[in-house]
Amino acid sequence: MTRPFLPIRPSLEIRGRTFGGGKPFVIAGPCVIESRELMLSVARRLAELADERGVDLIFKSSFDKANRSSVHGARGPGIASGLERLAEVREATGLPLLTDVHLPEHCAQAAEVVDVLQIPAFLCRQTDLLVAAAETGKVVNIKKGQFLAPWDMQNATKKCEAVGNRRLMVTERGNSFGYGRLVVDMNSFGHLSKTGHLVVFDATHSVQEPGGLGTATGGDRRLVPALARAAAATGEIDGVFFEVHPDPDRAPSDGPNMVKLEEFPRILDGVLAVWRAVHEL
Repeated sequence: MTRPFLPIRPSLEIRGRTFGGGKPFVIAGPCVIESRELMLSVARRLAELADERGVDLIFKSSFDKANRSSVHGARGPGIASGLERLAEVREATGLPLLTDVHLPEHCAQAAEVVDVLQIPAFLCRQTDLLVAAAETGKVVNIKKGQFLAPWDMQNATKKCEAVGNRRLMVTERGNSFGYGRLVVDMNSFGHLSKTGHLVVFDATHSVQEPGGLGTATGGDRRLVPALARAAAATGEIDGVFFEVHPDPDRAPSDGPNMVKLEEFPRILDGVLAVWRAVHEL
């Protein structure tokens, strides 16, 4: 029985599956699209882990990472090659797909392949991008800017709603705290819930240290499990977002804050244990 103080959660249908509605889901995958072999091996393992635990999973990877610290930062294979590899993942695993879009003109093309268009945190106020993503009719995941109060995310969601799309998620990924640090305000999730849309916690980007490596972002992946469990304990989130990689220290992007694939089952089990304790599932 659900505890009476927990709110009724919204839900979305994605590729015939219900996400939300009081049942936890996961968004996971490598930060940026890499080789065909790596993408397929990670996706198959994630699909296996999710199936074993009875949770729905959306596979995430980006064809372009435009918000780099340095002009020399790795960005990815580009939209054409990237979408081809994502399509292969969908064909091999049946998993729903999520990818970042940075420009309005990316949205329609990406929507031909993926199920969820993600608005990067730095771009969450870009009206033209939000509207173009929403007009595809796909689910739009808006990541809250590190500079933005959680209650101000209602302005972002209303831009999508204004063109008739209420298939939305909002994602917390930490707030700027001084130079090169992020903190997570657990009160944020309640405010994000007031948008009326699914709330996601991005546990891996929340441990970033922006500019921490000089020409690249640093981070501390050791902090990910505790933050993910704490977010689940609030009872105010619907999904958890993890970037995972077989060898994060050799990954082209976001290595310091990505979770090692071999450690992900333990981390996920910890989050689900807290979730069950809170929701009495």
